[in-house]
Amino acid sequence: MNELLAIWSDWANWLRPSAGLPTLQWSLLLALAAAAGHLVQRYSGLPKVVGYSVVGTFAGLAGFSGAVWPLQGIGLFLLELAVAVVLFEAGGRIPLRWFRHNPMVLLQSLAESTLTFIAVYLVMRLFGVAANVAAPLALIAMVASPAVLTRVMIDTRAAGPVTERAIVLSTLGTLYALTLGSAKAGLMEQSEIGLVATIYPVVVVLGLSLVVGGLLALALRSALRVMSPTSENTAILLLALIAAGAALAAHFGGSAPLAALIGGMLLKQLSPRPWAWPKQLGTASSMLTMLMFVLVSTVAAQADWSRPVAGLVIALVLARGLAKMVGVALLNPGSGASWKQSFWVGCAMSPMSSVALLLVSQFASSSAVLGPRIARVALPAILLMEVLGAVIATYAIYRAGESAKPLALTTQPGAAND
Repeated sequence: MNELLAIWSDWANWLRPSAGLPTLQWSLLLALAAAAGHLVQRYSGLPKVVGYSVVGTFAGLAGFSGAVWPLQGIGLFLLELAVAVVLFEAGGRIPLRWFRHNPMVLLQSLAESTLTFIAVYLVMRLFGVAANVAAPLALIAMVASPAVLTRVMIDTRAAGPVTERAIVLSTLGTLYALTLGSAKAGLMEQSEIGLVATIYPVVVVLGLSLVVGGLLALALRSALRVMSPTSENTAILLLALIAAGAALAAHFGGSAPLAALIGGMLLKQLSPRPWAWPKQLGTASSMLTMLMFVLVSTVAAQADWSRPVAGLVIALVLARGLAKMVGVALLNPGSGASWKQSFWVGCAMSPMSSVALLLVSQFASSSAVLGPRIARVALPAILLMEVLGAVIATYAIYRAGESAKPLALTTQPGAAND
């Protein structure tokens, strides 16, 4: 791709986009992704994220230079903003009062996250991976992508206990992973760490994110008292406050996505009445989400692919998937779900995507030695489970009987709604 661009620039000096050539590249790439997502959903019934990821993968393999690794600058902020918007919405779907009536769901999330960490760590150690690399990989593996699950739910028009529980468990697992992963990134270069030195960064990250998330929730609650939830101005205010909260949390040492997640959860408690995203915000959120998936797959596709790495990736993915299914089933009694539903919930939690990539980027930025060793295994795993995980989640929701759309559309072109 770089050679083609060099040839192009030699004879096309007239091309002078005001925002620069990378902007033109990204614009065309997102246009292709939008078309691919539409075609994938229309002709296969799979969610659009599969099309987005495939386009990003081809761009990454072709050497697309618009994504710098480790993530930094405007690219990092846009990814953090997109993740923050998704997690804010996911947090707004979790009523904390629910856990008082059904505490087994909370215990399920703790069990599957803990078991996933232990299983992946032990498997990586079994394959000869050093402990200071296996532990971050295990933290990354804890994450199930609420962003992918949300897109699957929207594109398949799914609704039901399996869908809702998968989103809740993936959101809670993201909360744990962001807290522990952000704290771990600050300790990458320290060889011997005591108990206090280990706990202190976790408290700092969680505390700062909680403060920023609380301020975000209070600001939005105050705004919703005087502004209509469906107003265009409310949508702009909501997006701007999430962006400001993300920048503030990252600046002071917290986690931007974690602050947005906590803000959404707190807003749900302060305003327990059902509220929906304004239509205008839904459009902006969809654009950010598409950019997020394309960026994740583009970056992940540029990883160092080799046969030894492929073996580690397969081992990580299998250990992670099995641990999540066992963890959900382990505390299923008393949770209000059947054994069949718990199995499909475990399958639906397969996807990995943007949050995992953010954690990998934090590790890569924190350590020039350990970062590349973590990324060479994590990036291919993320790319694989962004695409394959979306397919597995779609199939699980379909088999659970909660999808309103079939896996393969048999309608004539144009009959399927976008």
